[in-house]
Amino acid sequence: MQSMQARAVARLRSTAAPVALLIALSAGPAFAQTTAPLPPESAPTQASEEGKDIVVTGSIFRRTNTETPSPVTVLTTETLSRAGITNINDAVRSISADGAGSISTGFTNGFSAGGAAVSLRGLGVSSTLVLIDGLRSTNFPLNDDGHNAYVDLNSIPFSAVERIEVLKDGASSSYGADAIGGVVNIIMKKHFTGVSGTVEGGVTEKGDGARYRANLTAGYGDYDAKGWNFYVNGEYQKDQPIGATTRGFPYNTNDLSSIGGLDNNSGDSSLQFQSTNAVVRRATQTDPNNPFAGGAASGTYTLLGGTAQCTRGTFTVAGAAGGTGCAHDYGQEYGTRYNDIQPSQERYNFSGRLSVRLSDAIEGYATGSYSHSQVTIGRAPNGIRQTQPYGASPTQSSSNPGIVLPAFVCAAGTNCLTAADRRFNPNNPYAAEGNAARIYYAFGDIPVYSIRNNEVIRGAVGFNGDIAGDYHWKVDAVGARDNFSIENHGVLDIAGLKNAINTGAYNFVNPSLNTEAVRNTIAPVYTTPSHTSLISVDASIAKDLFALPGGNLQVAVGGQFRHETEVNNSNNPGLTKYANTSAAFGTHDVFAGYFEVNAPILDTLEVNASGRYDHYSEGFSHFSPKIGAKWTPIKQLAIRGTYSNGFRAPTFAENNPASSYAGFVTVTPPASFQLAHGGLITGGNTNPYAQAYSLGSGSTGNPNLKPEKSRSFTAGIVAEPVRNVSFTVDYYNIKKTDVIVTGPDALTARANYFAGTALPAGYTVSAVDSPDPLFPNALPRVLIINVPFVNAGSIKSSGLDFGANVTVPIADGVKFTSRLDMTYVIQYDLDPATGGKIQKYAGTLGPYELSSGAGTPRVRGNWQNTLDFGRFALTATTYYVSRIKEVAADEGDDLSCANAKGENTGNLYGTGNNFCYIKRFVYADVNAAFKVNDSFTFNVYVGNITGEKAPLAPASYSGANYLPTWHMAGIVGRSFRAGANFKF
Repeated sequence: MQSMQARAVARLRSTAAPVALLIALSAGPAFAQTTAPLPPESAPTQASEEGKDIVVTGSIFRRTNTETPSPVTVLTTETLSRAGITNINDAVRSISADGAGSISTGFTNGFSAGGAAVSLRGLGVSSTLVLIDGLRSTNFPLNDDGHNAYVDLNSIPFSAVERIEVLKDGASSSYGADAIGGVVNIIMKKHFTGVSGTVEGGVTEKGDGARYRANLTAGYGDYDAKGWNFYVNGEYQKDQPIGATTRGFPYNTNDLSSIGGLDNNSGDSSLQFQSTNAVVRRATQTDPNNPFAGGAASGTYTLLGGTAQCTRGTFTVAGAAGGTGCAHDYGQEYGTRYNDIQPSQERYNFSGRLSVRLSDAIEGYATGSYSHSQVTIGRAPNGIRQTQPYGASPTQSSSNPGIVLPAFVCAAGTNCLTAADRRFNPNNPYAAEGNAARIYYAFGDIPVYSIRNNEVIRGAVGFNGDIAGDYHWKVDAVGARDNFSIENHGVLDIAGLKNAINTGAYNFVNPSLNTEAVRNTIAPVYTTPSHTSLISVDASIAKDLFALPGGNLQVAVGGQFRHETEVNNSNNPGLTKYANTSAAFGTHDVFAGYFEVNAPILDTLEVNASGRYDHYSEGFSHFSPKIGAKWTPIKQLAIRGTYSNGFRAPTFAENNPASSYAGFVTVTPPASFQLAHGGLITGGNTNPYAQAYSLGSGSTGNPNLKPEKSRSFTAGIVAEPVRNVSFTVDYYNIKKTDVIVTGPDALTARANYFAGTALPAGYTVSAVDSPDPLFPNALPRVLIINVPFVNAGSIKSSGLDFGANVTVPIADGVKFTSRLDMTYVIQYDLDPATGGKIQKYAGTLGPYELSSGAGTPRVRGNWQNTLDFGRFALTATTYYVSRIKEVAADEGDDLSCANAKGENTGNLYGTGNNFCYIKRFVYADVNAAFKVNDSFTFNVYVGNITGEKAPLAPASYSGANYLPTWHMAGIVGRSFRAGANFKF
């Protein structure tokens, strides 16, 4: 055993977990688990505290413990507080089974920025069902990636939570659609008496990112003695922003050439890159009234305002299409003023519950909650050159052939050539020649940001009881509405932009002289409201039929009605602005019937079977069966397994023709395109025109879509070799078919465009870029490809879940506890079913086009160790994410290091492995708590105690060279919080 400990020390000394190691070794070789089933005496449930039977997620029946055939992870409030977790988002996403497609609030570049969601098994947020007390809530109005629906975790009050149960197998037989990856059931407090609360504050080591938090719960009424209880809860949390440039290299730049990477910062090498210092080139204009009617350009570029404004120096491009421009590093400049690592957030919630015992046989309850979340997200300045809004005419594009400044301007902005007050355009140095000026510019004086307000109003009422002691019935009704709005700042208005150019109102030479009125003409502030709603009624009845050797045979039946709506309005409904046009609309009714049978055939064998039939008013139906078994040959060992079929219904964004999706993905043109545009040009830099860029795509809802279907099975063991020491190992295997995707042949469509061949059927080119000024006769870049929503192919996901729980009494008043939660992904494959290769994602950045493009790490886990001695408790929680290969099968077939994103060894692509892998990430949080008395506890928390830095990820588009999904603690750095808890 000494050799095992020595090896553990050697491994962990090289990581960020020395504190966790010291605590762990203080109790000897103790491994623990975080996954339920747990031994009955330690099952962390509200019911166990009250001495009653419990209902475990995924089942209708009450039971005496959480040991079901299905794997269930239970997170208690004690576990979460020891980890320093203060919100549902961080709590749920800390589960090791959370995988690709997970959405953090720190991912501010997403379609549904401001929301947060979990993606169990990496199957996407729309394949994970989130419940509150076993009942649904309404979805966030903004869909992830324009079409995936989910419940916003930020909208759920945290301080009123009793525990969180995560069912990690298919549960459509119990809950219906969307439970393919699993179910997160957030269990709220049922009863509370007295007054309790928390106040806490903290800041990062850099002095930014301050967090303030407070909550208060007050309750009255002894339920057992008086038959009723009522409590109210309120909480508040505010997080200050963290600027992108405050964390230094390499998180503040796009130029990694100093460490052998690529220089993707075109601001210091390309005159056609849109700079906050305007650059123009002599051009013609085919329509003097329309600045979007630019013609051929010629000659060198001219820097408006001269080089005196170049605070970072200048650069020069040689040749007939060259000139001098101001040097910029936009990773630093935009990060300072526009982009945040952590956005500004403010959240508050109010909730309450009334519980009443109406008679000896009937109980009732009513709950209500209101939550409000505001997230402010900054963006880089908008460029004057923009692709037309998706669905709009190409005449609204200011990028092709290119926006120009006319030779003459006048007060009316039309017919200036003949207007009495016409004058030479002061922004156009070629005006006296009668030429227009093609302009490249970013509006640095117009801040771009959005204020995202989300409020969720939810209420539920229910009754349950017994009839003659033989039947147990329950009826629940829930209603919820999510009101969401985006207040948009800095979005360019097409008509306003044209008017400001044609009248000469906007000063491109010295933007600091512009008035707010002029800026508001170009980018007026406007608000886009959206909402979703849900009404659901659920009823069931259960009965013990007769005795079997292991207990009573239980049978239950039930039914559900659900009405759901979504109105996700476009940010650009009239196509009058350069804003995203994604929108989703729809309403439907769902009718369902279900059953469950639990048969304890022997003292050692329990079999559970269930099924559910769902019918959607859109016209499709689905039956979902499930069977599970648990065999306990000896008291210390249980063997369990489940098999189920499930489904995911198409979202309103996917199947309603009134819905539309406009997305983007970062792509790098193929080698043939790069060579046609100069390959490696002078100075060793590639032509900026041929570097990675954002390629748009768009589609509309397809009413002919079928539901996604799934087949899932699990098999595992639960062992308790000695009292207070238990562990689990579970294997999962999921296959999802008829997968709903946008453009499964998008990769082929792109390749065909660059190769000059026909695109696949259903794919069309909507927009191309203006010609490359350095190589005007070469093929231009494609900017938008229209793609279809279709059922295409299948996904297979498999892996192992490991968990352990241990409690070791060391001496009187001294106790050590340890818990482990870890997932190993064996397989995550997409079969496009179109004749293409199977795309293997495990251990890579694939699926790169899903949500934040954070990929599928092979291993995720956390290990929590607590030493309690007297009134003092010290906890270290260590988090681990394995390395990720910087390739993605949905971005190309070559998964070798030669095609690693960000690689540069002097060749066109490179053949080395400097950036082949994003390194593993290990860090530890430490929390100390001191119990003054039964009423007061003080705590101090240090996050990322060793200050581990986020691994370098040059391929990331969700953060500047880091992955916010997995490595957020490494970009925030060391942080500190202190607070107090009280209860009377």
